[in-house]
Order: sequence, then structure tokens, then C-alpha cells
Amino acid sequence: MKIAVVSNQAPFVYGGAEYLAETLASRLRGRGHRVDVVRLPFKWYPPQAVLEHMLAVRLLNVAAGSPDLVIALKFPAYLTPFANKKIWLLHQFRQVYELWGTPHAGMPDDPPSRRIRDAVTLADTQCLSETKGLFALSRMVAARLKRNNGVNVEGILNHPLDRPELYGPGESGPYFFYPSRLNEIKRQHVAIEAMRHVRSGFRLVLAGKPDTESYGQELRRRVEEWGLQDKVQFLGWISEEEKARWMAGAFAALYLPYDEDSYGFVTLEAFHSHKPVLTFTDSGGTDELVEHEVNGLMLEPTPESLARAMEKLWSAGDRVREMGRAAAETLVHKRIHWDNVLDRLAG
Repeated sequence: MKIAVVSNQAPFVYGGAEYLAETLASRLRGRGHRVDVVRLPFKWYPPQAVLEHMLAVRLLNVAAGSPDLVIALKFPAYLTPFANKKIWLLHQFRQVYELWGTPHAGMPDDPPSRRIRDAVTLADTQCLSETKGLFALSRMVAARLKRNNGVNVEGILNHPLDRPELYGPGESGPYFFYPSRLNEIKRQHVAIEAMRHVRSGFRLVLAGKPDTESYGQELRRRVEEWGLQDKVQFLGWISEEEKARWMAGAFAALYLPYDEDSYGFVTLEAFHSHKPVLTFTDSGGTDELVEHEVNGLMLEPTPESLARAMEKLWSAGDRVREMGRAAAETLVHKRIHWDNVLDRLAG
């Protein structure tokens, strides 16, 4: 079968969604399908550009390549018209939904922006309610869709890792590991500020590229201003193999996003490595896997709370290893694997 995996991407921004599109295509090819990933450029600033990109997607003719199936992943790519289309909904355009009215919205709450919000909501409701094969990445995404648009999904398809065999337990070292794109929503700045309150000898190790140069510079400025050069380490971008080694050697992992759509790749990578995950109560979908004091910690979203939890965990000894084993067992219990995803999308 010829399958087009349709998603969108901001130039030079590569994160979980982009990784997932490539992984899905690779797994589909492994089942003998011919697969192309169609990446549509998407720019959401200034706000008017959102409407322009929505129109461009609606005018896109993917049928020219004669695919048998289109699998679309996120806004506005899922607005692509095609008769045999399935949607694996990674997330909607969060700026007009749960991020509206917050500093992360990227647009003011004024009449022009409200018209854009209404246009996006209407397009989503029409498109997603008409799609017969509609699946959500997580319970969180499904709940938001129901709340925002009154649309139900056919099922939940949790995302697995592409190469889980890379990840496994190792000897725990004196650091907490946080691998992710560096941006305000992932809140690496909170982790850095937490290290101001830490008195024990462990470090914070951050891996990933900053989405913006200004945020990367701000993180480094805070480290220097607070004298944390010996406590915070920046690795920058690292390969998957390097990330697996750093995770295997970590004491525990951090994943601190604001209102995330799913549990995130970091949580999976940590659990495959038998490491507990520290996350926040407002981090969104992380609570689908992280169970407080069983396989991780759910914390109030403050630097002080995080610092106290890191210190407490550091002195917990065997309890940390028990939480790591429970983390690995969680993946078995939840049956998070690719066969389930592929059977539902292209079975």
C-alpha cells in the first residue's frame, strides 16, 4: 500500500512530533508499505499566518501522488483533504485552546486574534468530526478534543520508542538527567533554579538544543549568575546512542513540561532504563505513566519543591532502585508497542 504520512514542521525545529513522523514511516516500511513523509512548512507568527497556512493545506492535492492512505498527525496538516484519511492526533493548535490567555499563546487576546481562534476551532470541529479513523496520542489529547470541539476519538494510540533496545539499566551516577529541546514550555529554567537550593553533590545534566538562541543564552546566564557551573552541565544535541548511555548512567530523570500532550519520550526512555521520573502536577500527560512514589514523583511546579524531591530521592538508597524496577514494569503492563499502532492505522 502507498501511504503518505502528512505532518508539518517549522524550519530547523526538530522535536518529538518530527521524530514520531519519521519513526511511523519507518515502521510502516518495515511492514512492506511504500511510505513518504510529507512535511508541510508551518509558521504561526504573526497570528495572521495561521489562517494563510490553513488555506494552503486545504488547497494541497496529495492525491496527485496516488496514495492509498493518508495518515495525518497534527494541525494544520490534518486539514489536508483526502477521501481515505486517518488521523493520529498528536495535538491541536494549543495556542488557541489550553494555552490561550497564557504567556505561551503567542498572540494577544484581542478581536483579530479571537477571530483566528474561532476559525481554527471551526476548522478543527468540521475536519475531525468527519474523520472516520481518528485516534489520539493520549488520554489527555482525547479529553482536550472532547472539551474543545465535542469530538470523540475512535481510540487511544500511545506512542512507543523507535529503538527501545538501546535503553536499559546501568550503574547510577551522581546526576539527574533531562534530555529535551530547550524551551520555556519544557521549563529547564525551573530545573536550573532548583539547583540553587541543592546542597548534595549531584549534578543536573541537560541535553538538547534550544529552540531559540535567546532561551539558550538565558539558561546559561542564570547558571553563571547563580554560580552553578559545577552543578549544571549542558551537553547540547546528542545522538540517540549517547542519550541512551547518559540515561543508563543517571540517578533519575526529569521531565517538567507545562501541560504536555502525552507522557513524552523522556518518560519512556527513563522507564526503559529503569529510572524513576520526576515531573510536575501541571505537566499534563505525564500522569498517564508516572505514579507518585511508585515509579516517579509528581511535584508542585516550583524550584523549591523540585529541589526538596531531588534531595530526598538522592538519600533514598534502595527505594530508588525499587522505583526504577516499577518504572520498567509499567511499560509491560501498559502494552506500549508499535504493533498496536500499526494495526489500527494501516491494518
